[in-house]
Amino acid sequence: MLRSTSMARSENKDVMGAGGGLAAAIAVETGGELGELAPVEARGYWEQVWRHFKRDKLAIVSGIFIIFLVIVAAIGGPLAQRWLGHGPSDLFFEGVNQDLLPVGPLTRIHDATGKSTILILGADGTLGRDEFLRLLYGARVSLEVAVLSTLTTTIIGVLLGSIAGYYRGWVDTIISRIIEITMAFPVLIFIIALAATVGDRLNNVTFGFFDRGVLTLLFVFTIFGWFYPARIVRSQVLSLREKEFVEAARMVGASDWRIVSTHILPHLVAPIIVVSTLSVAGFVLAEAGLSFLGLGVKLPTPSWGNLLAEAPNFYTTQPWLLVWPGLAVLLTTLAFNLLGDGLRDAFDPRSAH
Repeated sequence: MLRSTSMARSENKDVMGAGGGLAAAIAVETGGELGELAPVEARGYWEQVWRHFKRDKLAIVSGIFIIFLVIVAAIGGPLAQRWLGHGPSDLFFEGVNQDLLPVGPLTRIHDATGKSTILILGADGTLGRDEFLRLLYGARVSLEVAVLSTLTTTIIGVLLGSIAGYYRGWVDTIISRIIEITMAFPVLIFIIALAATVGDRLNNVTFGFFDRGVLTLLFVFTIFGWFYPARIVRSQVLSLREKEFVEAARMVGASDWRIVSTHILPHLVAPIIVVSTLSVAGFVLAEAGLSFLGLGVKLPTPSWGNLLAEAPNFYTTQPWLLVWPGLAVLLTTLAFNLLGDGLRDAFDPRSAH
């Protein structure tokens, strides 16, 4: 009996000794004392979003590329024009060879005054304009259309989606039917009819600082693009209006405007940001497609779409005319899509699994 008691005591000492050794090791690693708990630092919502987002290397690279693209679109064209000494619409007789084909990249030519210059990416077609400059100015036009269209469609979509989701009833029914009509409307036929009738007059509306054709596409994309963010916001608001904090706000007498602006809209920031990044990519593709068909930005204003429209005439002899604007559209849409995916996973980590 005494032997078993002593053996039990020795086992307890061994366990306590092992536990003490483990505790001492933890204390050494954390730099604290035995029995002292390390302080836990609270993390805010946006800090957690950033911690999740920075783990996605593709999204980080895409964000850096988008920042670089915006800088190039804003100041790259004017800086390159000053450096090269000619503009994107200047014609060069030496930009076309004896076979009436555009010259290739890094070709040195002379302008009408005899001044020497270089075409970094070659000429754009039978008129001998600088492909590199037109690509830079085309980036500005394409991003103007995409960003402004995203801004207007998001504002309208958030406004109508919030109203439909919060008030429900006949208000929700009317807005939902308008959304369904907009989704079913033959957009391409409308654009063709618009271009054939008042398209030229609309293209001339620039307000002094927009490029020709930008406001026309902005008008079309705004009319037929707002339903996508509206449907997403409506579904979110339908869920949020039943939460306890909204019910508590109603009980203390808060107005509908205060409830929506103070309690509901802050919870919509995450889906709005994600939808906006994905919408920019969609509008870049839409602008390129319509300009390629001759329904978007018209020459001589450069855009990635009308640069692609000229390229098929030379795809067997000068295939690089397809490469430069095609790569620009591909990389831009890919970057915005990857950024949107990364933001979606950062705002809702469970969606990544």
